[in-house]
Amino acid sequence: MFENLVEILKANPRKIVYTEGSDARILESAARLKKDGFLTPVLVGNVDEVKAAAAKGGFDIEGLEILDPLTYDKMDEMVNTMVELRKGKMSAEDCRAALSKGNYFGTMLVKMGVADALLGGATYSTADTVRPALQLVKTRKGANLVSSCFIMVRGDEMLAMGDCAINISYEDKLDKEGNVTLSAAQQLAEVAVETAKTAKVFGMDPKVAMLSYSTKGSGKGPSVDLVRNATAIAKEMAPDVAIDGEMQFDAAVSPVVGQLKFPGSPVAGYANTFIFPEIQSGNIGYKIAQRLGGFAAYGPILQGLNAPINDLSRGCDAEEVYQMSIITAALA
Repeated sequence: MFENLVEILKANPRKIVYTEGSDARILESAARLKKDGFLTPVLVGNVDEVKAAAAKGGFDIEGLEILDPLTYDKMDEMVNTMVELRKGKMSAEDCRAALSKGNYFGTMLVKMGVADALLGGATYSTADTVRPALQLVKTRKGANLVSSCFIMVRGDEMLAMGDCAINISYEDKLDKEGNVTLSAAQQLAEVAVETAKTAKVFGMDPKVAMLSYSTKGSGKGPSVDLVRNATAIAKEMAPDVAIDGEMQFDAAVSPVVGQLKFPGSPVAGYANTFIFPEIQSGNIGYKIAQRLGGFAAYGPILQGLNAPINDLSRGCDAEEVYQMSIITAALA
């Protein structure tokens, strides 16, 4: 998987900004990327502190760009741009205060084209990484929400699972008059299509299973209706992608069970991309695959934004930072 992504980056040079430039794990990854030469790291933080931390860890970051929010020469331009983006919700003083922090500063570097992608979360929470992205980079045209997926790898086997980290549940969005502006099913369908797109970036031919406790009408209930309706919408949104549901997990992965319960489905029994009906089952599902199934989990990979911005686990190690750096930059 990573060999293919590295080839993409060799052909398409990219810069990735790290919001926590003095973190030892970030520095180890940045030094390794510098040596490899296919991706350019940009470190956010106080220059002296970053260099001291690198020296302490024995990491060679000589020549890498280190940008300090407190001394950045284009901060006034950055503040003015953020004020415009926030559209009256934040004053110039508020924006300057926010931009003194690595998460907002790094996100604005992406917004202003200084970097192509961002990786944060080594010390920031997921919310502190996602919030600036939503406020500044925002969702791309045609996207109604940000979602996530995990790429699961075991040997030569690769799966995609979404959404396991961002959207807690799917509810109809209403205007002031109570009219539905974006249905729950439309949101879940968008997650399915976006996850299929992400799977393609990793070289997969996505076969998307819309998961449920029901297979082709065997169960009843609001959550079954949600998945069934989302499946129909997703098929319309991406007619060139194999998408089917609603189906139980055994029907999705076992050809015998799948074709018995869902005869004729191009997905049942052969799925490699799994869409969960809410975050609880998704989070549980990918962790079962990781801990009991022996899959390595890469993510969460954020979907729907105008630029690739991804979140690290605060318990990550330098190898995970390195791998997520490649993944994030390749999405650019």
